[in-house]
Amino acid sequence: MTAGRSWQGNWKARLYERVRERGYDSLTAFAEFRPTASLVELAEELGPDDVAGVQVYDGLVVEAVRSKQVTRLVRGQLVRELWGSLPDGWPVVLDDTSRFAVAKALGPWIAYTPEPHKERAREVRTSLLVNSPPAGWRPLGPDDELLLTLLPDDEA
Repeated sequence: MTAGRSWQGNWKARLYERVRERGYDSLTAFAEFRPTASLVELAEELGPDDVAGVQVYDGLVVEAVRSKQVTRLVRGQLVRELWGSLPDGWPVVLDDTSRFAVAKALGPWIAYTPEPHKERAREVRTSLLVNSPPAGWRPLGPDDELLLTLLPDDEA
């Protein structure tokens, strides 16, 4: 835990300095190289004592808005949440236990989703629960075929 150090000083400058130190020109490029890593894992890689996952996500949202890639960001965050909550992929059967694990992935994903995309995220959640993906499905990144079908790029 960072005990509040992540918010000391100019955290945005620190975040981007760490990204550049690792050879990336953007936080998005850094995160997309690790498409299944959680926000916490990304933050720990950038600074285990002074970077928080929410700061990483904040930067990713800013960059996605600027580049008109918010839908891609939303798909990417779903990948991260699924990998964190469903280590064996989509469950074979949605019983009480597996439904809880799915909810543990989809709930935070919808919470993180920027407001203009929340309704679409809820529709994706419903679609996934009604028409389950194949057992074991674990998207490897935001360009997963099923994710592109559920959340196609539409930014102008």
